[in-house]
Amino acid sequence: MKRTLIILSLLAILLSCINLESDTDELKVETLLQTTQSWDGSELPSYPEGKPEISILKVSIPPHSELDLHKHEVINAGILLAGNLTVITENSDTLKMQTGDVLSEVVGTWHYGVNEGDELAEIVVFYAGTAGAPLSIHTEKSE
Repeated sequence: MKRTLIILSLLAILLSCINLESDTDELKVETLLQTTQSWDGSELPSYPEGKPEISILKVSIPPHSELDLHKHEVINAGILLAGNLTVITENSDTLKMQTGDVLSEVVGTWHYGVNEGDELAEIVVFYAGTAGAPLSIHTEKSE
């Protein structure tokens, strides 16, 4: 639970830094995502034992490109800062994202992302894992 709060707090800080053109002088906090499930409806797993480690990555996906098939063994959530992105699981569950959308990513499920658009897709992903654990496990997507 503490890790989820840390992730959401970091996300709120990031968003407040991005929106510098605010026309109010008052603090505003908006919950963008609070969930116990990933975007496909699966329950999120318990946190693993070990020293906690938070990682924040900005991933830039070129237009008309596809990510390799991969899975995450740690809980993670993201916000799409620019472009469009389609996420597809090994079971063909599909999530279509637009700029500003947030997601609680699938954990332990093979999936990949596709940028079908004409502009760069940029997503910031927050991982709540343990020190030394990989954030993603990759494989070549079978055709």
